[in-house]
Amino acid sequence: MKILTHKYWEERYEKGDTGWDMGIPSPPLKAYLDQVEDKNKALLIPGAGHGYELEYALSLGFTNITVLDYAEAPLQAIRNRLPENERFRLVQSDFFDHHDTYDLILEQTFFCALSPTLRNDYVRHMHRVLKSGGKLVGLLFQFPLTESGPPFGGSIAEYWERFEPLFSIQTLETCYNSIPPRQGNELFFIFNKK
Repeated sequence: MKILTHKYWEERYEKGDTGWDMGIPSPPLKAYLDQVEDKNKALLIPGAGHGYELEYALSLGFTNITVLDYAEAPLQAIRNRLPENERFRLVQSDFFDHHDTYDLILEQTFFCALSPTLRNDYVRHMHRVLKSGGKLVGLLFQFPLTESGPPFGGSIAEYWERFEPLFSIQTLETCYNSIPPRQGNELFFIFNKK
């Protein structure tokens, strides 16, 4: 299994090899953000890429957003589009080195971009950085796990087995509102920290 280094991700952005970039906020994540009432929750968007979900959350009035990415290029793209303000911060870091805590973490297939050897570490670290009562919400891919990623696939059964020891599974189902190229391959989930 390949190790996806900082250099690997910088080169993908440099070459414009960003097939995951929809150019818009993900429709399932937009729909979720639309119904979050407390806009002051500490929100983390890891592996945020060009930050379309950040822009959308800001438009809804969210006030405490952290965007985390391993690569500098997407964070610079966000800086070029959005004026800095106190409602969000951009952090270039390895997710596993980040230790602030959050009420809500928005997952946009970040899990499926990591080497599958890191999946249990991801689950444990997400649990650590969520505050008591926190939620991990977002999208996971459902297609057979291969070595040719990222993205790397997975299944409902695998996700249930990995997450259930540390999270109560509120929702884990095929998205009804994915963009057409992802239709049938995305799972929407809401996991509550145990």
